[in-house]
Amino acid sequence: MIRVRFAPAPTGFMHMGNVRTAIYNWLFARHQKGSFILRIEDTDRTRSTPEATQAILDGLAWLGLNWDEGPFFQSQRLGLYNDAAQKLITKGQAYYREDAQKGKAIYLKMPEKEKIEVFDLIHEKIVFDGRLFDDFVIVKSDGFPTYNFACVVDDVDFKITDVIRGDEHISNTPRQLAAYEALQESPPRFAHLPMILGSDGGKLSKRHGATSLEEYKARGFPPGALLNFLALLGWSPGDNREFLNLDELISEFSLARIRKTSSQFDEHKLLWLSAEHVRNASPQEFTRWASEFLKEEAPGFEIKDEAWWGRFFTLYRERLKTLGDLITQARFFFHEDFQFDEEAVDKILRQEGVPELLEEAQESLKALEDFSAEEIERGLRDLAGKRGIGFGKLAQPVRVAATGTRVSASLFETLSLLGKNCTLKRLSGAVKMIQDKR
Repeated sequence: MIRVRFAPAPTGFMHMGNVRTAIYNWLFARHQKGSFILRIEDTDRTRSTPEATQAILDGLAWLGLNWDEGPFFQSQRLGLYNDAAQKLITKGQAYYREDAQKGKAIYLKMPEKEKIEVFDLIHEKIVFDGRLFDDFVIVKSDGFPTYNFACVVDDVDFKITDVIRGDEHISNTPRQLAAYEALQESPPRFAHLPMILGSDGGKLSKRHGATSLEEYKARGFPPGALLNFLALLGWSPGDNREFLNLDELISEFSLARIRKTSSQFDEHKLLWLSAEHVRNASPQEFTRWASEFLKEEAPGFEIKDEAWWGRFFTLYRERLKTLGDLITQARFFFHEDFQFDEEAVDKILRQEGVPELLEEAQESLKALEDFSAEEIERGLRDLAGKRGIGFGKLAQPVRVAATGTRVSASLFETLSLLGKNCTLKRLSGAVKMIQDKR
C-alpha cells in the first residue's frame, strides 16, 4: 500500500513550494488509494513555534487536505531516535565524537563508495561523488536528532513507500541512504520536485508579492482555486485543461507527468483560475467560502441565510475574481461604515434638487409591501415618469446614496438585497449628509 508523508518544519508560514509539496503528496495518496501522513519536524527548538504548527494544521484543513494519520511530532519521539543511534553505535556504524563546536555528538560512518547513485522518479538517475561525503552528526549534544537521521528513522517507522519533496533535498539523499543502509532498511522511492520561480525567473520571494498560504487565504482566493493552480505548477493532466476540480485532480494525478524543470508563478493565471472557481461554484460552496472570509474581513456583518446568498451569488458570480472583491466591489453590503466616493458625491448628490428627489424616492420605496427587484423597479420608474425626468437622473442619486459609488450590479437587485430598512436608512442618511455640508 502506498504511504506518503508531508513533513513540514513549524518555523514560519507555509510558503508556496511547501504547499505544493503537500498537494502532490495528498493527490498521489488519494489517486493510489494510499495513506497521507502528517509529521511535524519540530526538532529545531530555537525556531519552531506553536503558532507556526497551528498555521500548518489550519492551512491544510482550509485546502481540504485531510490526513489519515497524525499529526506526529518529532519532539515527542526522541527516544526512538536515540535508541536507533545506540544500536548503530553497538554495531560499530556510529560513534561518539566531541569537538568544540558541536559538543559530544553521535556521528554516522559514511560507507566508502566512489559513487552514490540515486534513482529519482522525476529526475531519473542522479550520481554523486561518494568521496565528498564525510561522517555526519545524527544526534546532537543536546540529545536531539539531526534532520537527516530523524526523517529516516521516522520514514522507516511509518513504512513510507514514496518520499515526494522539494529538490533542495536532493543533496541530503546520499546521507539518508547511508542511514537506511546502516539501519538495514530499504529506502523508499524518491521524487524531488523542481522549484517554483517568481515572474522574473528568480527564486520565489517577497519581492514577487505574497508567498505564503496565509496571505493568499487573507486575500480571498478560494481554496479550490489555489489548489488547482499549485497542482499545475510543474504538472499537467496531459491535455489543455487548466480548470480542474478536486475529483478531476485526484483522478488525473501521476508523478510521471511532473516536469523536470522549474515552474514560474504567474499570479495573472491564479486570478483567472480563481474567477473560474467562483463562477463554477455551487451556491452552497460560495456561501461557505464567503461566510468564512467575512468572519475575518467584516466581523460585524450579520451572516445572511442561504436564500440571500443564492441571490447575491447570481448577481455577482461574473464580477468576482476573489472573495476579496466582496470588500472592494460590494463593501456596502457588509460594512455600514463604507466610504462614499467623493467624486460621485460632488457630481451627483450635490446637484440641485437631488435631496428632494431622494426624499421622494424614499417615500416611494417605503410604500412598497413587496421589496422585490421587480417592485422596486416599478416604483422608481413610476416616480421618474411623474417627475418627467430620464430614469438615470433618479437612478444615479439612489445608487450613490445606497452604495456610496456610481458603479454596482443591478440597482434593483442591489436595493432588494440591502433590504427595505437598510435602503431607506441610507437614503435618509445621504439627504442629511448633503444638507449638513451646504
